[in-house]
Parts: sequence; structure tokens; C-alpha cells
Amino acid sequence: MTHAIPSDLLKRFDVPGPRYTSYPTADRFVEAFGEPDYIQALEQRRAGSLALPLSLYVHIPFCESVCYYCACNKVITKHHERAAEYLRYLSREVELQVAHFGQGHGVSQLHLGGGTPTFLSDAELEDLMAMIRRNFTLVPGGEYSIEVDPRTVTDQRLQTLARLGFNRLSFGVQDFDPAVQKAVHRVQPAEQVFKLVEAARKIGFESVNVDLIYGLPLQTPESFARTLAQINALRPDRIALYAYAHLPTRFKPQRRIISAELPSGGDKVAMLSASLDALLDAGYVYVGMDHFALPTDALAVAKRQGRLHRNFQGYSTQPDCDLIALGVSAIGRIGPTYSQNAKTLEEYYDALDQGRLPIVRGLALTRDDILRRAVIMAIMCQGELHYESIELGHLIDFKRYFERELDSFHEFEEQGLVSLSETGLKVTPAGWYLVRAIAMVFDKNLQVDQDRARFSKII
Repeated sequence: MTHAIPSDLLKRFDVPGPRYTSYPTADRFVEAFGEPDYIQALEQRRAGSLALPLSLYVHIPFCESVCYYCACNKVITKHHERAAEYLRYLSREVELQVAHFGQGHGVSQLHLGGGTPTFLSDAELEDLMAMIRRNFTLVPGGEYSIEVDPRTVTDQRLQTLARLGFNRLSFGVQDFDPAVQKAVHRVQPAEQVFKLVEAARKIGFESVNVDLIYGLPLQTPESFARTLAQINALRPDRIALYAYAHLPTRFKPQRRIISAELPSGGDKVAMLSASLDALLDAGYVYVGMDHFALPTDALAVAKRQGRLHRNFQGYSTQPDCDLIALGVSAIGRIGPTYSQNAKTLEEYYDALDQGRLPIVRGLALTRDDILRRAVIMAIMCQGELHYESIELGHLIDFKRYFERELDSFHEFEEQGLVSLSETGLKVTPAGWYLVRAIAMVFDKNLQVDQDRARFSKII
């Protein structure tokens, strides 16, 4: 059996840290950044000479039932008529956005997240996609994905999704063990998922992703090994393996989880270590962070070719591009700015009723932020830094600017996680499993230890 990384190293780096879907991270957003700042960013983009394709994220918050582990922005309801009202407001938001940067811009990446996007009926999904196509141009060869709760779709619904233009699916599985499913209030038989993945392959979806979570109540290393064996038999194109972060004071549904039933820290590390070994032995490529892919999948190919990118949805094959975020709580990026919509439906609807974009907070990046973002994303995506390229792009002396950070890398080097040279820094194969900890060295906001407590643990 392949041993990806020693368990003692995983234990050593079992500390809180950001996921770096952005830098600075969303906890640094401020309410002083509002709609006028966002509009200015949109208009600056419009004035630019390069009309690069956009990424588009649409947040659908509704779920019929609550999954106790969930930390997403969601609205639990069985009243499906609420979706029609939400779609009307989404359309208003798009109209306001387009008024500032123009219609017909190309989109190379579209993602419907939630909540449960498949809470929408086929007709509502059709209306949503028609609205998007009226205002944007989905370019050939793009990634068009949707998150799917297996309990909400049939073979026929999957065919509808393909007809609407989606070419990638992400199934929320988390765990196949019936006792664990019951403990987190998400019961879905493994046979149901196997049947849907088989149907998706026959229909011709380019990629099927499966989400897993380790660290849930009643999980043990033995029970999770059984789930991994089933996943390897299912053989999805991509796997996202997340660590459960128990934060009941921040996320109300998690208060229904019995803390005594959570696995120990040692068992969580054992689950991660065994997962890495099992998935690598099954032929999956470790892309980075929580992502695995079959060698033929576009994500694994992008890693081999040094073309990985990272955005608010995680790793991506699409070039680093501006992200238009639509819907309640959605986070976007335009140029050197980040922005977030109102987090409640009431606030979201109220802003749009007043003819305003529902931006409630965000951030305009400083020169130092942009520099550190480039460094952190190079580590997270390419696993290496070439000092000269950073120096030329940002007009700095790298070794002088980051003298303190580079001094702290000697410990990583001794542990075999990075290799240092006069011209750069390279993450080793073992270091890839702890790339989050390596990137954290360049995060100026984490230089005070107590700031780390706001994040989930790396392991």
C-alpha cells in the first residue's frame, strides 16, 4: 500500500487555517465596502480593453430538510413556491449587474450551489438558464456545473440538466454508513447514488464529483474505510474530501449533533491518512487540499500541466477570471475587489426592491494584498514560487520583502515538505498534503496566533 504521508506529520499540522479560496479571506471583508465600490469595479472592468470570460456563481438557498453538519447559507422549507419569488429577484439582480458592465459577456465557468439547486423544478431551472443565456454567452468548452442532492433527482431530471447545458455534476454523499447518515439527518441509500452516477455516465456528463466528509458523528476509521471502498467501486471522476468542522456556536444546525458521538482527533487523522492511501492506491491523483481526480479528468490534467487555478468554488481548470456572484450571501470578485451579497432573504429582497445591488460588504485589495495573493495562489495551485517572476510582476525584491517568511521555511525544509533554492521554493510531493499550512506562512493576517481560531482546522 502507498503511504502518502506519515500520520505524525498530519497530527503536527492539525491546526486552524484558511482554505484560501481567496486572499485576503472572507473574514476580512468590511461593511465600508458597498454597492458604490462594486459598481466602480464593474465599470472599470467594462472600460478595460480585454473582455476576458467571466465565472458565474448562482446561490440557490433552499433545502427541504436540514443536514445537521451543514455550514452553508440555506433556507429550510417545503414550500416550493418560494423558489419562484427568488428567481424573480435573481432576474432583477442580473438586470442591475448587466446595466453596469453590458450584456452578452462570455462565461467560461458557471456553478449553481446552495442550499440545494435541485430544489428548483425542471421548469424553474429552465427559466433560470434561459435568463442567464439572455444576459451572458456560455462559451464552448466551459465548465457548467450544478450541485445535486441525490434525494432530489431521477434519471429523467439528469437528462433535463444535460439538455439545459450542464456538463458537470457534484453529488453530495458525505458517508454511506446508515448510522452516520441518520446521525446527521441525511439518509440516502448507496444504491440510489450508484444508480444516478451510472445514469449520468450514460447521458454523457463530462465529470461527476462526489463530496465526502470525515469527522462526522458515529464515524470510525473502520466505518469510513467501508465508505471509501464503495466510493472506489463507484469511481467518480472527482472526489472532494472535507474535514467536518464542529462549530455549533456559529452554525445552529450543528447544535443537533451529539458532541460525544464525534470521533476523536486521533481517529480523524487516521481517517484522513487511510483515505489518502486508499484513494491513491485506487489510481486517483491528489490535486491538492481536499480534491482528488482520475488521471484522465481535466482537473488532474491541469495539475500535471501547471494550469490549476483556485476560486471560491475550490480548484478549477479555468483561467483566473472575474467572478459575478448572484443570489443571497454569494461572494464575487471583480478585479482587485471582493464583494458579498446580503445573507438573509429579507435584506436581499429589500435592496433589490429599492433598485440597489444587494452588496453588504467586501474589500478593495491593497498592493500588498495583491502581491501576497499571487504568492499564496502560486503555492496552492502550482506548488512552487519563482522569485524573479513575482519580482517582475510586482516590482519588489522578493527575499528582502519576505525575509521573515523565508526564515520560517527552514523547518518545512527539514521536514521534507519544501525545497528551497536561490531562485525559488518548491513544494515536495509530501508537502502537497499540507499545502494549506505552507501557504499560511505568507498570510500577514495570521501572524498573530489568536487570529487562527476563526478558521476550521487543516485536518
